[in-house]
Amino acid sequence: MRISKRFVVGAGLALLAGRRALSTPYELRGKRVLITGGSRGLGLALARELAARGARLALMARDEGELARAEADLRSRGAEVITLRGDVTDEGDIARVVEGAAEHYGGLDVLVNNAGIIQSGPLDNMTDADFRECMEVNAFAPLRMTRAALPFLRASRGRMLLIASVAGKVGTPHLAPYSVSKFAAVGLGQVLRAELAPEVSVTTVCPGLMRTGSPRHATIKGQHEKEYALFATADNAPLISLDAAEAARRCVDALVRGDAETMVGGLAAGLRAAQSLAPQLSAEVLALGTRFLPAPAPHDRGVLGQDAETAATRHNPIKREAEDRFNER
Repeated sequence: MRISKRFVVGAGLALLAGRRALSTPYELRGKRVLITGGSRGLGLALARELAARGARLALMARDEGELARAEADLRSRGAEVITLRGDVTDEGDIARVVEGAAEHYGGLDVLVNNAGIIQSGPLDNMTDADFRECMEVNAFAPLRMTRAALPFLRASRGRMLLIASVAGKVGTPHLAPYSVSKFAAVGLGQVLRAELAPEVSVTTVCPGLMRTGSPRHATIKGQHEKEYALFATADNAPLISLDAAEAARRCVDALVRGDAETMVGGLAAGLRAAQSLAPQLSAEVLALGTRFLPAPAPHDRGVLGQDAETAATRHNPIKREAEDRFNER
């Protein structure tokens, strides 16, 4: 007796739907949550969303001033929060922060691996050091944070949320180091999901463009002003980018459901589907689109986005609102 592929796929989808319907959502009220990169951007949006659901927060970031502003913002919303300054690429800082958060709250229930960096520019202007830096922050740091937090997460049978990107599913021109590191992060999330179950539930989310206000902190290479104008404009275009607060809500929803992996935003879902269903066509479209991007520069010098502002980007009201709203200025 032959079983059709349609039957197998249909049965699999039915089993998945049944599992979701019968599973109990994870209760966040009172849970102890450590968020890396929690002082601004998506990290701050996630902190607000988690606090609104009753979680107790510990924020990790490098800048004390940004941490202080984030703490004040969250306390004004009624959140219980502590801040711990640290660099996710420093193993000593990782150990100190994890131990400090666990000591303050008497343990940990959720780790949110959110800290990340991004570089925008042509491949010709990206160096090996750029790739290594992105890998350290976007891939190795979540691994090290998870290892440090694992004894506490196992003790509480907790959860981990890994913030990846659609660029970890679809190779993205002019984001080569970022895309490579996020592919690694997606693979890390899948391995952790398999190996830590059933003690710790791991959820990987892959957002598309989000209006977080973060482009001004990105490293821009190539023709700085042209590159930044394109990057910042796309990141703040309402039709293709998602409001950061809505993105945070969907990320936390995925954590609560216990999803293995979730695309966040219509653009992200569409790009992943196109890549899966028509990889050859997707590659040709991306190659064609790359021809319209700014050409390489005769140097490899990088600048922060805030140093590549033009009048057009500086006065973009959507961009400025996101920067103010998510502590990016």
